Amino acid sequence: MRTPPTFPDLVIERLRADPGQPLVTAYDDATGERTELSATTYVNWVSKTANLFTDELGLEPGDTVLLDLPPHWLVPVFLGAAWSADLSVTTTADVRHDLVVCGPDAWSRHEDAPQVLACSLLPFAVRFQEPLPDEVLDYGLLWPGQSDVFVATHVPSPDTVAWVSAGSPQTQSQLLETAAGTDHQDGVRLLTDVHPAEGQGVPAFLAPLVHGGSIVLLSHASEDAWTARRRDERATAVLRS
Repeated sequence: MRTPPTFPDLVIERLRADPGQPLVTAYDDATGERTELSATTYVNWVSKTANLFTDELGLEPGDTVLLDLPPHWLVPVFLGAAWSADLSVTTTADVRHDLVVCGPDAWSRHEDAPQVLACSLLPFAVRFQEPLPDEVLDYGLLWPGQSDVFVATHVPSPDTVAWVSAGSPQTQSQLLETAAGTDHQDGVRLLTDVHPAEGQGVPAFLAPLVHGGSIVLLSHASEDAWTARRRDERATAVLRS
């Protein structure tokens, strides 16, 4: 299988192959929430979020987004939005960054950040029920007004830096090649509780996508839930944290 050179190329191929195919399915057994994004729906979320990054928040090619979120279906959305907008991602607070994306009550850890975008993590990514501090932006308030179509002012290249950590920066092509080298069959449906950004987004998120498959993300799953989820979602592989 040919490895797409950039993340936008990967997404375009998935849309052409089967736009209605489930791409990201997520369960939170603490809340009972189930969310499923087809390839088309995923691209819609990515487009809105990429427009938010660039048009609303003024991020420019080469800027870095710090993700400080628990395992959640929005993590693949933020990864895809950053990589579509020629931005890099980090999960290391010590790395210089231009925006923090965090969950509820986490903004207090990022008082010195240039911009903080907080997510309620409520169903359908709705706004917070209570007002946030003036210096903290509410993702749920901002994403609905963004365009469903994202047109990049600077199209990412294979050499675009996609991940920044304490080690060497990783480009989009490097992450995708690493994902292609994982031991998955074509069309894999991966059941996992691994954070979608762990390991630079490769094991749980990019790997199944590069192999033409999808991810089923479990949060707060009991031991008994694994068997039921694997059966119900017809998962063909399991990756546990």
